[in-house]
Amino acid sequence: MRPNVIIFNLLIGGYCLVRKMADALKVFDDMVSYGLEPCNFTYGILINGYCKNRRIDDGLILFKEMLHKGLKPTTFNYNVILDGLFLAGQTVAAKEKFDEMVESGVSVCIDTYSIILGGLCRNSCSSEAITLFRKLSAMNVKFDITIVNIIIGALYRVERNQEAKDLFAAMPANGLVPNAVTYTVMMTNLIKEGSVEEADNLFLSMEKSGCTANSCLLNHIIRRLLEKGEIVKAGNYMSKVDAKSYSLEAKTVSLLISLFSRKGKYREHIKLLPTKYQFLEEAATVE
Repeated sequence: MRPNVIIFNLLIGGYCLVRKMADALKVFDDMVSYGLEPCNFTYGILINGYCKNRRIDDGLILFKEMLHKGLKPTTFNYNVILDGLFLAGQTVAAKEKFDEMVESGVSVCIDTYSIILGGLCRNSCSSEAITLFRKLSAMNVKFDITIVNIIIGALYRVERNQEAKDLFAAMPANGLVPNAVTYTVMMTNLIKEGSVEEADNLFLSMEKSGCTANSCLLNHIIRRLLEKGEIVKAGNYMSKVDAKSYSLEAKTVSLLISLFSRKGKYREHIKLLPTKYQFLEEAATVE
């Protein structure tokens, strides 16, 4: 059976997934040798592979090659490049590419906004992301939970805590249901600002709503409580980890050992932890 474009796309995508970009490019070249013309989607797969492997320059070369061949970039193609540029820390270039996308008449989807807002936040441009979010909101753009989570985190990073809480409270009115990521962002920041009881109440509210506390959420809460010196409450959440048959993450264990070591600031409080974790008393004394 003679390979078709779909088969080549699958092979290219597979190699990109395991970071074998040289093999992916060879399959791409073989495709051309077979007399098959790569389409926008083929280019998008390969460009995405380069971008995910932090080879944005190679991705941009392919993007230009696609244009040179007369292929009109799709929303997918632009999203891939935008994500790659933000991943490479090239914020200015990403914003320019987004402007180019809009000017070219290419449709901007919710994933595009998610990439831009998330990319701005990851590159220390939280205030700019918030401004863009407000502007888009005024244009009646409907956001999904991923974007709202991004902005809640951004608001907390720039210490606009009340705005973050207001945005969280407005979720139901906007047809959104908080997920585990939402609760993680909210609870860790509430603990950070000293509103531990409010964080506890939010956890109870989360459970009543049917949203399950996953391992990531619980570990984040435990670390934040330990950092604030809330040993008893941290122990309570450690018990929840056990009850759900989860495990403490390496970061959490490392923090525990650091805080309860012979020279740790909470050494004398180790008995406040659940009995299961008091083995740390011995582990922490080994230096």
